[in-house]
Amino acid sequence: MYIIIAGGGLVGRGLAQRLVKARHDVVVIDKSKAVCEWVAARLGALAHHGSATSIDILQQAGIERADVTVSTMRADADNLAFAMLARSFGVERVIARLRNPQYESAYRLAGVTTTVHVSDVFADQLLLDIEQPHLQQVYTFAAGQASIVVDTVPDGSAAAGKTVSEIAASPDFPNACVITGIYRAETQTFVVPRGQAQIQASDRVFLVAEQANLRKASKFLHRKA
Repeated sequence: MYIIIAGGGLVGRGLAQRLVKARHDVVVIDKSKAVCEWVAARLGALAHHGSATSIDILQQAGIERADVTVSTMRADADNLAFAMLARSFGVERVIARLRNPQYESAYRLAGVTTTVHVSDVFADQLLLDIEQPHLQQVYTFAAGQASIVVDTVPDGSAAAGKTVSEIAASPDFPNACVITGIYRAETQTFVVPRGQAQIQASDRVFLVAEQANLRKASKFLHRKA
């Protein structure tokens, strides 16, 4: 994916580092020339010196090509302006760091697809939002290292029809991920899964794990039969 990050602070740099390692094309925009030089030299990402609320700078960064934009700047007003500009260029997925909850409705009106509260800002969580947007995060703990998320088993999934024990025994499903619940919308029932509980297409599955293992588990559930 082609991803533009507005803001090269600790969160922006940390996210850029993880995205580069995951082999995404990453561009960081920051007002500090020193930050841009550091990003280019240390992370191997592209960096543009200037304001992320400048149309000229956004065009230089290739905003028209972006699959995802992430705003991690210090001021909500800047993040909001960047998000609005990204949407105006047709970017479908716009993620914004939210510092003041009073801005949340403004972000929604601007077309922001995901807001991340400042207390929840960890680069691993942002990476999860980018790579697995179908995951719904319910709760984080252990200083953001682990989460409870909900994933929907799609039609045609290889996991559909398998029991929880069969899934857990698969070498492709992470050992350090636990299926803690199954919600079946068709019957509006919640199942506390035991080993013989069967996963069905359209089930909403509750998973608990660290971020890397959540990504692996989601990939397994979305693998086609």
